[in-house]
Amino acid sequence: MRGALMPVLLAIDLGIRTGLAVYGRDGRLRAYRSHNFGSAARLKRGAPRVLDEWPELALLVLEGGGPLADLWAREADRRGIPVRRVAAEDWRTRLFYPRQHRNTRQAKGSADELARRVIEWSGAPRPTSLRHDAAEAILLGLWAVLEAGWLPALPAPLRP
Repeated sequence: MRGALMPVLLAIDLGIRTGLAVYGRDGRLRAYRSHNFGSAARLKRGAPRVLDEWPELALLVLEGGGPLADLWAREADRRGIPVRRVAAEDWRTRLFYPRQHRNTRQAKGSADELARRVIEWSGAPRPTSLRHDAAEAILLGLWAVLEAGWLPALPAPLRP
């Protein structure tokens, strides 16, 4: 007999090139990747397949807004999955000191470094390369599990 599925949270850094990060109820990163859909039309066809990968999806968190966010949100709503939309500044201000994200270059460098620490702390497979959209999805997801109470506080190895 198959056991009950444990809830997961999916964090998405929006774009045609999309960053995806999945967290378990224990607050640890389960999976992450970058996916280039190539066009909005292909993303529209691909979003349902991405959500199908996680039947235990309990929350979808999107960084950003606009038509691409609406596309993901409609598909999640159709499935009864709650959606939370946030801006990059929401998670950056919680995870970084202001000096770590003063400009785009600093923000991306800080995101890469912290995302790699999250991967290590979580015991997730190490990347051969880590695209910035996947790194940002990882950090969006970390912020989201803190906000959802899946982690009571930022673990010591991940603190700035």
